[in-house]
Amino acid sequence: SSTWHVDILSQPWMPTKYTLNQLTMVADHGVQQQDPKVQKLIKLKSKLGLNLKSDAEQKIMASMDCKGNCKFGKKLQNLKKPLLGKDGHDMQPHEKPNVFGGDGHDLKPHGKSNLIGGDGHDLKPHGKSNLIGGDDHDLKPHKQQILIGGDGHDLQPHGKPNLIGGDGHDLQPHGKSNLIGGDGHDLQPHGKSNLIGGDGHDLKPHGKSNLIGGDGHDMKPHGKSNLIGGDGHDLKPHGNVNPLGGGLLLNGSPMLNGDVGDLCKWVVFQQFQAAFKRLYMSKQEEKTRYKIFCENMRKAKKLQDVEKGTAVYGVTKFADMSESEFKQYVGKVWDQNANKGMKKAKIPQMNSLPNSFDWREHGAVTEVKNQGSCGSCWAFSTTGNIEGQWAIRKKKLVSLSEQELVDCDKVDEGCNGGLPSQAYKEIIRLGGLETETDYKYRGHNEKCSMDKSKIRVKINDSVSISSNETEMAAWLVKNGPISIGINAFAMQFYMGGISHPWKIFCNPKELDHGVLIVGYGVKGSKPYWIIKNSWGPDWGEKGYYLVYRGAGVCGLNTMCTSAVVN
Repeated sequence: SSTWHVDILSQPWMPTKYTLNQLTMVADHGVQQQDPKVQKLIKLKSKLGLNLKSDAEQKIMASMDCKGNCKFGKKLQNLKKPLLGKDGHDMQPHEKPNVFGGDGHDLKPHGKSNLIGGDGHDLKPHGKSNLIGGDDHDLKPHKQQILIGGDGHDLQPHGKPNLIGGDGHDLQPHGKSNLIGGDGHDLQPHGKSNLIGGDGHDLKPHGKSNLIGGDGHDMKPHGKSNLIGGDGHDLKPHGNVNPLGGGLLLNGSPMLNGDVGDLCKWVVFQQFQAAFKRLYMSKQEEKTRYKIFCENMRKAKKLQDVEKGTAVYGVTKFADMSESEFKQYVGKVWDQNANKGMKKAKIPQMNSLPNSFDWREHGAVTEVKNQGSCGSCWAFSTTGNIEGQWAIRKKKLVSLSEQELVDCDKVDEGCNGGLPSQAYKEIIRLGGLETETDYKYRGHNEKCSMDKSKIRVKINDSVSISSNETEMAAWLVKNGPISIGINAFAMQFYMGGISHPWKIFCNPKELDHGVLIVGYGVKGSKPYWIIKNSWGPDWGEKGYYLVYRGAGVCGLNTMCTSAVVN
């Protein structure tokens, strides 16, 4: 192809003919080559102040109007193909190791022409450790000399302790000096196995070994215990795991002043994946989950914007689940007429109620359990109530089998839902409950394998409890934890605090989740119920849900029941 010539005599700055190969070198890279004719082109450009790259490329395109059917057209098309990457950009061979590809990424506006763009491209993994990075630092505006970007800084070795390169960037303050970032940067390969960087930074002591990021990197083995890397990543603010245990915080604030855009970001989604150990089957599934994640953050923002209590809604372990998937953790809408035939509980007469009461402090509540993706919440609510009744009457706390109810209760529907009021009757029919140890929880419907010789706990009857929340509190103090139904919509994004959503989000007539009230309290001017859930201790306030008391929030007072143990 180098024998073909392009007529460019019409260009005032082009006095002769040049080969296609020479012109495409200029058009594609805009760099000076050793060829004397190309050097002459460069000098003409400098002398006349013209855009050599643009003019040459336009002229080549005009002279090769063969609609892709000739060698020239194909060669020009090849110039447009990505030069780097498994993502279409960075993994392809480079003519120069520091040059970025032609997939359109580098055509984005930059602070300077040689800096990296703002389209998320540089968050992609890179195949070589000396390529510019998998963190978000290249997304920052590159208008000052001290910022890391496409200036070659990141490709340089680190020869001085505690410094990254020599451009002063790492002397800038980064929020908190001892925290490890959550931006995925340290997932990049480094020059030496298990070590981060080679600048002596790893030899310095760090504040605390548990002040680590949300990207999983700092859980990996390091060359020296609790010594984190030397690439500037450690100086960035973290998205720390919520100290309440229920979700992810971004810079200390779950919604960052209520702006959902701060959570609908790829870097936050990566933190979510690392924190909750999400592994997707394909890149396409990951994209789909990210879309669901952002939609859920919009729902969380709506809840947060109109929250009447102190609850915080944001990134929880359910943040990437669709509405139908989340429903597997609850159940069908309860029939609110199901309790009508039950005996009414006698409400004790009390001159005054204590300001707070918690059956956890009196040995009547087992540890928080996890139902998994089986809609067996009704069984956990039932066993939790009976565990409390047995502990109070028999003075011994025993963890009971939910799987027995899932498998052997012929009235309820196992993982497809059920009602405590029906479960009590089935337990009486079955003769009682085995322990959790003897009949382990499997989280799916199985054939009943109950061993009547191992029955540990029996009940005598069941009762329906008043919907008056003052009377509910009096009954609870006197008799024990209460099994209830609740609308679980707000629970998908609940991270902590006293939840009090509007009815429009939490219809009290559409109960779909069984839980257990174990106590109550007051914080400031807000009274609340303490509700034990069955989604594990990594949800909410260590597995518990605090809900405003006195307004029938989410229908929590409409289907209250208990077993009776004589």
